[in-house]
Amino acid sequence: MLYEGVLNKMQTEFNSPIEYYLVFKDSFLNINQVLDRSITIDFIDYECLCCHQRKKIFRQGFCYDCFYQSAEVGDWIMRPELSKAHLGIEDRDLAYETKVQLQPHIVYLALASDVKVGVTRKTQVPTRWIDQGASSAIEIVEVPNRYLAGITEVALKDFFTDKTNWRKMLQNEVGNDDIQAIRNSLQDKLPEEVKPYYTSTDANIIDLNYPVLQYPTKLKSLNLEKTPSYQGTLKGVKGQYLIFEDGTVFNIRSNEGSVVAINVE
Repeated sequence: MLYEGVLNKMQTEFNSPIEYYLVFKDSFLNINQVLDRSITIDFIDYECLCCHQRKKIFRQGFCYDCFYQSAEVGDWIMRPELSKAHLGIEDRDLAYETKVQLQPHIVYLALASDVKVGVTRKTQVPTRWIDQGASSAIEIVEVPNRYLAGITEVALKDFFTDKTNWRKMLQNEVGNDDIQAIRNSLQDKLPEEVKPYYTSTDANIIDLNYPVLQYPTKLKSLNLEKTPSYQGTLKGVKGQYLIFEDGTVFNIRSNEGSVVAINVE
């Protein structure tokens, strides 16, 4: 079976295990159904996810021009504390920023390697946790806009990392921290503007199970620029990574905008 198209992050369905799909313009591939099969990935070209021109990708699936012009990749995306739509202040496109920033956001703890703190729109729960490869996650607080979520994350980064150790995550080296107890101890660490949104009652812990037949002991990351053709036996999917039998891992998210041909034998 041959699939060809532009890589976007895998779409997911919350199940046990998580269901993963690579979606192209005219077809889609259910990754769970091709575990333990030989897969060949061939790099063809680039296509910007914004302007759709065949231009080299700069970051996040965008070409250089689009990365510095599109509202979809403003600085507030990675640093939510920089959000200003609640003040009526435009960064690149106030209409877009208002739509995205002025909606309920969740600040959470996730256990993917170590305990990390993060921010996501409420509509992206549990997708955000799946994309990070979290084994479990819990909400700390729900706030009405991205700015309040951002300043909460900044305050809690004094106590927790905001990054996932992708190597530990892919090797399933996950701690056994009691994230419920940790979450319940955080009220005094929240910004004053956020404390009214905190509830001291227990929140639900969401456990996530991934379709992995074999976790790697040693990792090597597939770079399509250096290795434009790769063949291996697929052994699992976790986060946004494909895991192969020889320890090769392929980060779909960091290769968004790559045009590829994928052959499943």
